[in-house]
Amino acid sequence: MSEYPFLKACRGEVVERTPIWIMRQAGRYLPEYREVREKVDFLTLCKTPELATKVTLQPIDRFGMDAAILFSDILVPAEALGLKFDFNPGPVLESPVRSSEDIERLSLADPEESVPFVFETIRMLRRELAGRVPLIGFAAAPLTLTVYLVEGSGSKSFDQVKRLLYGAPSSAHALLGKVAELTERYLKAQIAAGAQAVQLFDTWAGLLDPSTYREFGLRYARRVLEALRPTGVPLIYFALDSNHLLEEIRECGADVVGADWRLPLGTVSERLGQRFPLQGNLDPCVLFASPDTVAERARWVLEQARDLPGHIFNLGHGVLPQTPVENVEALVHTVHSQREET
Repeated sequence: MSEYPFLKACRGEVVERTPIWIMRQAGRYLPEYREVREKVDFLTLCKTPELATKVTLQPIDRFGMDAAILFSDILVPAEALGLKFDFNPGPVLESPVRSSEDIERLSLADPEESVPFVFETIRMLRRELAGRVPLIGFAAAPLTLTVYLVEGSGSKSFDQVKRLLYGAPSSAHALLGKVAELTERYLKAQIAAGAQAVQLFDTWAGLLDPSTYREFGLRYARRVLEALRPTGVPLIYFALDSNHLLEEIRECGADVVGADWRLPLGTVSERLGQRFPLQGNLDPCVLFASPDTVAERARWVLEQARDLPGHIFNLGHGVLPQTPVENVEALVHTVHSQREET
């Protein structure tokens, strides 16, 4: 494993050049992805290993990214709790989980039996990648999946989940405990199937103040990451809009911390105690500018990261659907053109 720049950077080792992958690198900005999506809906794509493998490989083949990330969705493991959801166009849960009775009714099935297509996709990807780049698995952090389960769909106020956290904390902990156990099992199964690193997405961590995050977010993210520690694969934790939580995130137990674009990487590293390799952190909207501007801003991020314990180039969130393909090409070329002095 150690020969891959991505995995070396995850471990804080010296790399010849900064590795790059981008969140949502397989997605609607790619014409080849849109061609596949014209024939199948999103869930069918996620649940068909041959198709999920095909779209996972598209950005590797086109851009030469330094890592592939499993094509799936963070709501997929909810099926192991007996829950049903669809996309219209965003995620919509058939029956949101909001009461103690709802939580008690949740039964935890073996992810390998309830969502076997995920692990078949991973095995297929390892065969198709044939050692070109490592494969990243992923899941939502327990807090973030819980937000989706309670809200049931998109929200501006997130009042349903906050009502649970503040008004019925014992029920919230019961739900988070079940979700954490599911997440542990799900990611362990991904690693057993061949994932060579995993990322925990905590998209909604930024909704909470530090003390509430510590109780309902950090506690369960750390539980999952500690459970995965014996697997030996690099563990990445990414919490969106979380700069007010960096002192808490120091204790998350990950190997790598992802950063969004709201602070320079050097500042993020200082607040994290300068002990984590960082992943990030170009604003995805920079990719709507000219290729020259993309290159200029990418070089600025690389300069910010020069003296850090390690760096994996990424966006500060997922690539947006309207992003020009040529700008992603310019980004990857710029990052790959940089050589660190050793």
